[in-house]
Formats: sequence, structure tokens, C-alpha cells
Amino acid sequence: MPFKFEQLQVWKSAIELSGRVHEICKRFPKDELFILTSQIKRASDSVSLNIAEGSTGQSNDEFNRFLGYALRSAIEVVSCLYLALNRKYISTDEFKELYDFIDSLCRKIQALRNSLK
Repeated sequence: MPFKFEQLQVWKSAIELSGRVHEICKRFPKDELFILTSQIKRASDSVSLNIAEGSTGQSNDEFNRFLGYALRSAIEVVSCLYLALNRKYISTDEFKELYDFIDSLCRKIQALRNSLK
């Protein structure tokens, strides 16, 4: 694997998040395609994209900044999950499972940020 980010567990977890979100979105109503479905997919993809972009030849300060973007995108996914739960597109169990996964991912991102200081 030639790129630094491919070695990062946090990036691998972010890729998994995107896959999980994509699967759940398949069940969202068609009228949400350009609203909630689009928003949650873009936010979940943004987590891994920011980790990758920030890790590539950047200073620690720059990488830290991109990790901050990734963290904010992960939090945006949580908010989208609340909307999906409220609109009854996902079950409480699905919400909790993804919520816990994102909580763990956010902790990993924050740990990586702390290690850069």
C-alpha cells in the first residue's frame, strides 16, 4: 500500500462507516434522494476523504486540521441519523449500532489528533 492513509486504522473505520451508511440509505424513501440521503452519504464519505487528504505530505498541523474536518463530518452523520430515526427510516437498534460505531470512530480520530501534538 503506497499511501500513508491506507495504513491508518482510523481511515479503515471511516471507509466502513461509508459502507454502512450506503446500505442503510438504500431503504430511505425516494423523495429523500436529494435531501437526507445525499447529505448523510456526503458527510460519511467526507470522513475518510479528509483523513486521506490530510495525511498526504502535510505537516502535523495541517493533518490535524483535516482530522478536525473529518471529526465534524462524523458528527454531521450522527445528526443525520437522528433525522432518519425521527422520520422512521431506521430502527432504534440500527441507530444505536451506528451511533456507537461513530462514537468509537470519533475517539480514534481524536486520539490521532492528540498524537500529532
